[in-house]
Parts: sequence; structure tokens; C-alpha cells
Amino acid sequence: MPIGLLTPLSASLGVSVGSVGLMVTAQGLAAGLGVPFIVAWTRRVNRRRLLTTLLAVLAVGNLITSITSITSIAANYPLILGTRLIMGFASGVFWAIGVSMAMIPSLPSLPSANAVSVREVFELPVRNVPLRLVLVMVVFFVLGHFGAYTFVRPYLEDSTSATVGFITVVLIVFGTGGAIGNFIGGQTVNKSLRGSFIVGGLIMIAALVMLLTIGTYDFGVIAAMILWGLAFGVVQLSQINMTLSAAPETFEAAMSLNTMAYNTCIALGALIGGLFADHVGVTSVVWFGIVLVALAVILRASTGRRTTPAI
Repeated sequence: MPIGLLTPLSASLGVSVGSVGLMVTAQGLAAGLGVPFIVAWTRRVNRRRLLTTLLAVLAVGNLITSITSITSIAANYPLILGTRLIMGFASGVFWAIGVSMAMIPSLPSLPSANAVSVREVFELPVRNVPLRLVLVMVVFFVLGHFGAYTFVRPYLEDSTSATVGFITVVLIVFGTGGAIGNFIGGQTVNKSLRGSFIVGGLIMIAALVMLLTIGTYDFGVIAAMILWGLAFGVVQLSQINMTLSAAPETFEAAMSLNTMAYNTCIALGALIGGLFADHVGVTSVVWFGIVLVALAVILRASTGRRTTPAI
């Protein structure tokens, strides 16, 4: 939500675009740093009850954020940041345990099957080399993607003088591309998990280059954003499946580490992108995205096909 509203939030709250990006940073930081501990501490809590509580926290947090944003009072900015911080803890845990619950549509009463202690969670990447490599790839990919995507609205307003209506269309196009990418990824990850990640990353890089080169035209923006969304859908699904392949017996613990890396890098990506946007210009955040996603692709391409856990 903040990504599509950075400019008006900046104006209504009386802070810079980079500072508004801290709304993304706060939630990502809390989700990333808190998830391994909360997942482990709640390992004896019924997962259906926990998911219900987390959803309630997120609903209340979104309501508070919406109300305080609409009132347009500068003093509300600290309240919004605090609310996003609390929401981060809830969203991080929901992400970590929700993925492993996704194949139970009606979500019956469900005790945790493979949760482990905090110490065991942090020991996983030490003794599991494939999982460690996956986490590093996630760091590069998420830093690059969210460093650029968080500031897509200011970029479009600066480079194309885009209207609010056009930006809305662009974000819908990106979401549509993401849905298509998820569908495509669902077909390709079973055939070539490594290839899906690499090709998806290359498409994302191409989309960002398109945004820089033909992004001054409406058709160029639309084409770039649908490709970007499609690539994100494929890479996102690939990295989750890489985590599962690297640690199938401790997937919930591995996903908590994945979520920690992912959300911490959302926070850092938004923070670094904000610094670039405020001090260098919003175009620089696109280049930042290109470089970091390229590093993720290079690492995946150079680590071979091994995805099973180390003994």
C-alpha cells in the first residue's frame, strides 16, 4: 500500500519521499528480525489459532494506518511508523507459517508439525549449505526488487509526469503480471527450479532496463511493468521452492529464516532506495535494482544444480 501512495503521503504528512519509504522499512525490519524468535516461541501453539490472531493484528493495523493517513496531520507520522512496526511482527510470522499451511484449504485445527527452537533455527544455515546459498540469493533479489519497486511512483512522476490514474493502471498491470508469473512459475519450477529463477531474474533485469530506456512513453512503461510483475511472480515462487528443496524436513524453520532475510531486505531496500532517491535521484533506484538482481542471477547460475540439504 505505501508503495503506491508515497507521493501523496509525503505531501500530507510533511516529510520527504525517502522518509515515507520508512513505512516499508519499519514493517520489513520487524517482520524480518522478529520472525525466527516468534515462530520458535509459539511452536506449541495451534497454527489455526495463531493465524487467526495474526490476521486480526494486521486488520487493526491497516485500519489505524488508513485513518491516520486520511487525517493528514504531520504528528501522525510516528504513529504510522509504530503501527507498521507492530504489523511487521504479525506479517512476518504469518508469512513463515502460512506458506507451509497453504495446502490445507479449510485450515482445520492444526498443531505445529516441525517447528524447532530458536537455537536450532539459527543453526540451520550453518550446517545446510544449499539453504545458506538460497538465503544469500533472497537477500540480493529482494534488495534489488524492493529498492526499485518501492519508489516506482516517484520515478514515473519524475520521468513521465504520470497522472494518478495512469499510475493506478501501472500498478494493476504489475499485479496482473505477478499473477501470470505465479501461474507460469507453478508450471516451470517442477521442470527446472534453477532455470525458473535464472530466467525470471533475467526478465526482471530486462524490464528495469526497458523502464530506463523506453519508460518515457506510456506503452514502454506498461510493457516494462507487466514484464517486471511476471518476472517477480516466477522468481518469488522459485525462491520459496528453493527453500523447501533445501530443507524439506524443517521447512517451517527454514521459512522463518527466509522470511527474516526477505523482510529485512524489504526494509533495507526501501531505506537504501530512499537515500538514493533523496540524494541522487529516483532514477538511481532503478540502477540499484538492476545490479542487485543481477548478483542474485549470477549466484544462482554459478552454484550448480545442488538443492538437497548437506549432511
